[in-house]
Amino acid sequence: MSVSLFKRYELPPLPYNLDALEPYISRDIVDVHYNGHHKGYVNGANALLERMEKIIKGELASGQYDIQGILRGLTFNINGHKLHDLYWKSMAPAGKGGGKPGGRLADLINKQYGSFDKFKAVFTEAANSLPGTGWTALYYDVETGNLQIMTFENHFLNHIGEAPILIIVDEFEHAYYLQYKNKRADYVNAWWNLVNWDFAEKKLSKLI
Repeated sequence: MSVSLFKRYELPPLPYNLDALEPYISRDIVDVHYNGHHKGYVNGANALLERMEKIIKGELASGQYDIQGILRGLTFNINGHKLHDLYWKSMAPAGKGGGKPGGRLADLINKQYGSFDKFKAVFTEAANSLPGTGWTALYYDVETGNLQIMTFENHFLNHIGEAPILIIVDEFEHAYYLQYKNKRADYVNAWWNLVNWDFAEKKLSKLI
C-alpha cells in the first residue's frame, strides 16, 4: 500500500444553506461557486500533491515533469481553496450580516479611516477598480496595527506576508455573473449587506 506523504485538502462545509445569502447572492450562484469552483480548487490541489509525492518517491524522472509548473499550480489551487473558505466565512446569512462592525474593529476603523462610511467608500472604490478577476481584502498587520485594504489579481499577487485577512470579497466573474451579469459594482454593493462582522471581530481579537 502506498503511503501518502501529504495530507489531502478537504472541501469544508458551507457555514449556511445554499440559499441563505438570497436575495443578495442567489442560490444558483452559491451552488456553482461552492460545488463547482471551490471544490475544483480542492481537487486540483490534491492532484498536484499526488504528483509531488511521485517526484519525492522517485516515480517520475526529471524530464517527466515541470517542477515550477507544479508549484505554481499548487499555489493557485491552495490559495483558491483557502481564499474561498475565508470568503464564505466573511459573509453571514441575509438579515444576520451587514450593517456596521462593533468592538475593537469599529474602533480601529474609526481611528484609521475617520468613520465607517469613509472606510466603506475606500474599500468599495478599491474593489471596483480591480482590473480583471481577483479579490479585495481587509488585512490586519500585526507589526503596525494597521487595517490595510488590498486588491490582488487571480490567486497570486499582492498578498501581504503574515498579515491575516479579516474580510474578503471574491471578484471572479463566477461569484456574481449569473445574477449581476457584467455589473460587478452592483454585486459589491450587495455584498455589504452580508458582511460577517462578528467573524472579523473574532479574528481580530485573537491578534491584538
